[in-house]
Amino acid sequence: MGEEVKTGVLVPESVLKKQKRADEWALAKANELAVAKTKKVADRKLICKKARQYAEEYEKQAKELIDLKREARLKGGFYVNPEAKLLFIIRIRGINAMHPTTKKILQLLRLRQIFNGVFLKVNKATMNMLHRVEPYVTYGYPNLKSVKELIYKRGYGKVNKQRIPLTDNSVVEQVLGKHEIICMEDLIHEILTVGPHFKEANNFLWPFQLKAPLGGLKKKRNHYVEGGDAGNREDYINELIRRMN
Repeated sequence: MGEEVKTGVLVPESVLKKQKRADEWALAKANELAVAKTKKVADRKLICKKARQYAEEYEKQAKELIDLKREARLKGGFYVNPEAKLLFIIRIRGINAMHPTTKKILQLLRLRQIFNGVFLKVNKATMNMLHRVEPYVTYGYPNLKSVKELIYKRGYGKVNKQRIPLTDNSVVEQVLGKHEIICMEDLIHEILTVGPHFKEANNFLWPFQLKAPLGGLKKKRNHYVEGGDAGNREDYINELIRRMN
C-alpha cells in the first residue's frame, strides 16, 4: 500500500522506502564527513607538533656533534663518529655475465634494475651480502638531507602491491598507521634513526628509481678506493645521491 499526500495523490510504498533510505544514507554520509573533518584537523595539529619535535631533535644532535669535535680538538685528539646504522645502496651495473648467486642477492636486496636504490640496516648479514655483490653496487651512509630529498622527491609507497606516489600523508597512514607512523616526517625519522619499525617502513617504500648521475660515473668496474665507483664510499654517497636525485 502507499500513503496519500495533501494533494490527494497516492505515493507508492516503494517510493517512500527509497526516499527514507536516501535520507538515511545522506545523514550517514554527513556524519562521516564531519568525523573525517574533525580527525583531519586533529591529525594536522599532531603532524605539525611532531615535525617541530623532530626538527629540534636533529638540531640538538648536530650541535652535540660540533661540541664533541671541538672538545676533542682542544684536547689535541680526534673525534671518531659512531658507527653508522643506516646504508643506502645503489645498483650501478647491469646483468651482463652475472653469477646466478649474485643475481639472487640483488633480487633479495630489491635491486632489480640499474640505478635502483634502497635503504638497509647495518648488520652482519647485510654486510656479508654486500661483499658478494660489491662490484655491482655502490653504498654509503646517507645523512638527513639525503633521506629527506629521496623520500620527498622520489618516494613511492607499496599499497595493496601497487606503486603509489607519496603525495599525501593519508597514503603513509593507511599502511603504517598501526605502527604510529602517520606522516612523511614520521617515515623519515623511522628510516633515519633505524627505529623499531624500520623493517615495515622500509618495506613500504618502493625501491627508488634514480636517474643516471649528472656528470656520469668514473669507472664502474673499479672499486671506489681505486678511483672507480663500486663498493663502499661511506659519507661520499651523499654527493652521488645529489647527482642522481
